[in-house]
Amino acid sequence: MKKIFIYFFIFLLIFFLLPALLTKKNVEAKAPENNTERNAEVYDYKNYGIIKLLHKSTGEVEDVPIDTYLCNVVSAEMPADFELEALKAQAVVARTYTIYKIQNKKHDNADICDDSSCCQAWISKEDRLARWDEDKKENNWAKIEQCVNETKGKIITYNGAPINAFFHSNSGGTTELPVNVWGGGTELPYLQVVETAGEEGYTQYSSEVIFTQDELIEKLKTKYEDITIDFNNDDDLKILDYTDSGRVKTVKFGNHELSGTETRSLLGLRSTNFEIIKENGNIKFSVKGYGHGVGMSQTGADTLAKEGKTYEDIIKHFYVGVEIQEVNSL
Repeated sequence: MKKIFIYFFIFLLIFFLLPALLTKKNVEAKAPENNTERNAEVYDYKNYGIIKLLHKSTGEVEDVPIDTYLCNVVSAEMPADFELEALKAQAVVARTYTIYKIQNKKHDNADICDDSSCCQAWISKEDRLARWDEDKKENNWAKIEQCVNETKGKIITYNGAPINAFFHSNSGGTTELPVNVWGGGTELPYLQVVETAGEEGYTQYSSEVIFTQDELIEKLKTKYEDITIDFNNDDDLKILDYTDSGRVKTVKFGNHELSGTETRSLLGLRSTNFEIIKENGNIKFSVKGYGHGVGMSQTGADTLAKEGKTYEDIIKHFYVGVEIQEVNSL
């Protein structure tokens, strides 16, 4: 009788527990079938109710509700008098950029920082209100909150994953490929050259920088001490080639050839879309656009909004082949 009981107990173990153990093993070993499955928990918006914001000037890390943070970002990145649909597009871009940054950790102790040269711009509500005219403060802030709240949880995705949502001030009429700004390894299929009409009416569209010959040499010598330019020889100062978007790719400065992006940085130009003009013994750089030119143009977004386009239309104009999804639906 005792042996029968033991055999029966072993049978129960084999019949009930072994399949469960095998199932558990298979679940743990199963690789995610796609990006959406792999990041389903990570993309849950509830997980990002609070983000860790690094204030670069002080080193302080502050816990901030994500939608509060986005109001601070949108109010810092785009003028409040832009069209509501443009501001909504900026809110979705900023939210996407935030989650992308969190997923691709750059700071050890924080999710994102308030430095626009590293992450994206941020301004406190108090400082933002202080810079607006008294009669515009209340309406401006309400408009910013509206654009964040009415796009709550929405991000831009490509193949189910958040995109690296680059943006800039003014494209000068045409956006740029990231490879022409940051070099190889930055080819992203959703960031292509696209045209946007109507940006000419914004102050960000055109600018000029004028140097004397000596000033230009001194600027360039901060990096190239041996530089020499024969200003009487047109071949010593000229643009050699252009990118597909019409921006400057390479410039010849005497005995050196510089990329358009390096020229922009050394000379303090607003963009790489420029002409070089010799004028009254000076060298003038006539510039179109403002910023690196990759992704969404903010003035271009405002232009499209004035034409009646929605924020979804604006986003899909500047980012090719993307979807706009609720974070919790991924």
